[in-house]
Order: sequence, then C-alpha cells, then structure tokens
Amino acid sequence: MSSSHCFCIAGHHIRINFNDDDSQNNMGLLPSFKPFSLPLSPSQKGLEEASYLFTLDVDDSLRPAKEKNLVRKFDTGNGDTIVHQLPDGGYQYIVRDIMGNDCCLLIANDKFTHCRCALNGDWTMRSFGLNNALMMIFAFAGAYHQTMLIHASATMISQERSEVRGERSEVRGERCEGGDDYVGYPFIAASGTGKSTHTSLWLKHIKGAQLLNDDNPIIRIIDGTPYLFGSPWSGKTPCYRNRKTRLGAVTRIERAPENSIERLSPIEAFASLLPACSSMKWDEGTYRLLCDAITRIIETTPIYTLHCLPDEEAARLSYSTLTNQ
Repeated sequence: MSSSHCFCIAGHHIRINFNDDDSQNNMGLLPSFKPFSLPLSPSQKGLEEASYLFTLDVDDSLRPAKEKNLVRKFDTGNGDTIVHQLPDGGYQYIVRDIMGNDCCLLIANDKFTHCRCALNGDWTMRSFGLNNALMMIFAFAGAYHQTMLIHASATMISQERSEVRGERSEVRGERCEGGDDYVGYPFIAASGTGKSTHTSLWLKHIKGAQLLNDDNPIIRIIDGTPYLFGSPWSGKTPCYRNRKTRLGAVTRIERAPENSIERLSPIEAFASLLPACSSMKWDEGTYRLLCDAITRIIETTPIYTLHCLPDEEAARLSYSTLTNQ
C-alpha cells in the first residue's frame, strides 16, 4: 500500500511518497520530521510537482542506472557516498554507512525536483540512508531558491519587542514558529573544534538563549534578507525545531589559548562560510547559485572568527559582540 506525506522545511514544501508503505519503508524511518509535518489535504494531493521544492519516491524496486559516469567518491564522516552523473544531466548516489554497507540508492533529475530512492538493510541502515538522501536533495534543490544547508550549531535568542513577541510569522504562505522577534546565531567550524561546546555555553550562561539546531540549520534568503531555520537534521543532538529567526551573524570558531573575536573582511568571510555549506562543487550551475547566495549573506550579515577557550568568558564575549550588548 502506498502513502504520501507532506512537510514544510524552511518554508518549502516537500513530499515523500512511499510506494510500498510496509513494515520496512514508512514514516517510522523519519521520526525527526514530525515537527515539520503538514496534513496532506485533497487539494495538496493534486498539486503539480512544481509546487514542491522536491518530491521523493521511495521504491525498493529501483535499480542502478546502466549508463553513468563516475563523478567522485567522498567521505561524509559517517560513510562514503559515490556520485555518478547520468546522460540526461541527473545524478545517481549510493549512500554507504561507516561499515561500508550500501544503505540507499538515490536517482535525481538535474535540478533535484523529482527523485527516487531504494533502501537496503535493517531499520538503522534504512533510516540512515533515507535521512542522508533527503539532506542531499534538500541542499541541492534548495540552491535554486537561495536556500542552503549549513554545517553549524545554532542558537537563537528572543528580542525584547513585546508588540511582536509570541506571534507566528509568515514564510511564503506557511507558518513557522518564531520570526523577526528571534535572532539566530550559527557557529561554524571543522568537526571536533567545539561548535556544540560553545553553543552549550550560551545555553548555560546567556539568559534567554535556546538551541535551534546542533548540526544542520538552514539559511534562506527571502526578499533579500537572510533568515535562519531549524531542520530535521541535527546530528547526535535531538533538536528538531520548526523555527524561523532573523540571521544575526555567522561565527567561525577556532581554538586558542585566549579569547578574542574579529570581524572578517568580505573575502575572508566568503572563504569561511563556503566550506560550511553543503554543495556540489563539480556542478557549475548549483555551485554558482550557492556562491551568489553566500555573497548576499556577506553583504547583509557580519561574519566573525572567534578565537576561544571552552569557557564562560568566550560565550559572553561572542554574545556581547554579536548582539552589540
């Protein structure tokens, strides 16, 4: 029996169709998507594919493409992903876990608006494969809509604006909790540098600070203004918040023997932010769009480097600088 499910992530509609909704393939593989779920009304069931950022058909009968060209093999930190380009301009991905097991076969059209995948293995492998496929699709389809998935740990804090506090704000016809009364601050760094440690210091020492997402928040530019959103992907920390905030600043963390912070020049800011964004560097079209979006963020948002120790002073220094408090 087939089933369809609709979600709103960063204001974008996505749709997942399970062609055989059975004990193996169903929404139980995606518990983190629940806060982003939307009812699939009769009118939505008839929506054209163009109304969605993307649709994904989960169908284990899918087989690898016969004609394909290897693009690259890359290590995600949790396993290898093998990328092939297809003759029609689309892509094929094979997602493997850290043990080298094939968890997911993903085939997408050239703009990632329509995708198909087949899952393999037990629940853990299938959940891992499906989540990774959805992350890639969202990142690559989002490039066409000034939307990017970034590797960061992000906090948010409410502003003292009583006239708007607690309201819900519109995002292209969809409602996300939060809005212009919240400001978000993503912290980027190489894995293991201390992004999560620094945000945990904000939660401990900065009054009103909340965790928005601990691994993959989303930046989306709407009418020229960058906003920061929560996502269904938050690494090892289960923080799946359907929240929208204004983007206050982006900060790169570097470990240092003493605490200091500096605002980066546009060139330095671009070089810092680009590696934190999920991208297909080999695909000229999407890569150019990503670079254009990063340029817009730099034009409107301060980018910093925080040289720091993992202590309270570092959290208070970054907070006072980023918020002008």
